[in-house]
Amino acid sequence: MKNFQQNLQKLEAADTQVLGVSMDSPYANKAFADQIGVKFPLLSDWGGEVTRQYGIYVDKYKAARRVNFLIGKDGKVLEVQVDSAAIDPTQIVAACERHKLKN
Repeated sequence: MKNFQQNLQKLEAADTQVLGVSMDSPYANKAFADQIGVKFPLLSDWGGEVTRQYGIYVDKYKAARRVNFLIGKDGKVLEVQVDSAAIDPTQIVAACERHKLKN
């Protein structure tokens, strides 16, 4: 948990807006956020419309893959981390820092 909070602080220092999106209900998202102390918005894609639009819905599991999208201020996707790469938050922090240095 401490590592999660440290990485979140690094993301915020990299001039980013962190959003979480899941196919869970808004109530489940709130319970999860309260449980782990998340302060950033957790959005509900109840029904999976956005998940399908991003191409990460898996019919077999009726769920979304775990994915981190780094989206630039212009709305373009700069980097995508999928499945096991998306679990380690240090990787998305490093991606934010790399793209910040490019600008």
